[in-house]
Amino acid sequence: MSRREDYEKRTEQLLTPIAAANQVSIYDVEYVKEGSDYYLRAYIDKPEGVNIQDCENVSRALSDALDEEDFIPDAYILEVSSPGLGRALKKDKHLQAAIGQEVEIRLYKPVDGIKEFSGTLESFDADTVTVRDDDSARSFERRSVALIRLAFDF
Repeated sequence: MSRREDYEKRTEQLLTPIAAANQVSIYDVEYVKEGSDYYLRAYIDKPEGVNIQDCENVSRALSDALDEEDFIPDAYILEVSSPGLGRALKKDKHLQAAIGQEVEIRLYKPVDGIKEFSGTLESFDADTVTVRDDDSARSFERRSVALIRLAFDF
């Protein structure tokens, strides 16, 4: 397990009782380096959507728990937020919840000169993701997908 994966797993373990106490679910936890800064991000959700008070309550409790455990030696910025309307679908549980919904897919390399596709998420497995547009279904290898996220119209 990489250092990043270890930090994410341990943070999620600390976050689990905090999320339950605040009646939110954990959508994702990520530890990333952007520029010269490290970020520890916790994304929380609930059916009616999270609000700023939910984020603040979880952030304060998680910050205290992280300070007590002190397993991340690097300086980092803690962020707690909603995954948002155009949430990234990174895990199988995210994809499963999005079956039948409109998604956008961005590929690492173009297929037939195109890098971005959209349609209804039809299915997925360990190796592929299948999206249906108006005309037909199209499958993509998961390893060639840079990003899958929910599509939203305003």
